[in-house]
Amino acid sequence: QVQLVESGGGLVQAGGSLRLSCAASGRTFSSYNMGWFRQAPGKEREFVAAISRLGGRTDYTHSVKGRFTISRENAKNTVYLQMNSLKPEDTANYYCGAWGSDYDRRNDIDYWGQGTQVTVSS
Repeated sequence: QVQLVESGGGLVQAGGSLRLSCAASGRTFSSYNMGWFRQAPGKEREFVAAISRLGGRTDYTHSVKGRFTISRENAKNTVYLQMNSLKPEDTANYYCGAWGSDYDRRNDIDYWGQGTQVTVSS
């Protein structure tokens, strides 16, 4: 069992920055690929960023490339999402997820966090 707890969301102006954190329980954190997903009102949850077990591979959805950076610190059981140059269209509830299957299988999330709200004003 893995428990995930996000933090760091809030209200920011366009062009600002936030860093989201997702703290995981357990001693097997490094066994899981980690990712960030987001869901805006009336929209489906979408993939934002992923990072492999040891941090050697990362991927981003096109709309956040060059602005967001995913990282992990396995010794702290934590994954981060650094969000720069935020835009109003980034407004969403952001969730972290963990999966123990292959890195590319982002539809098979084993554990979800509760979400943290990010609101970007113009």
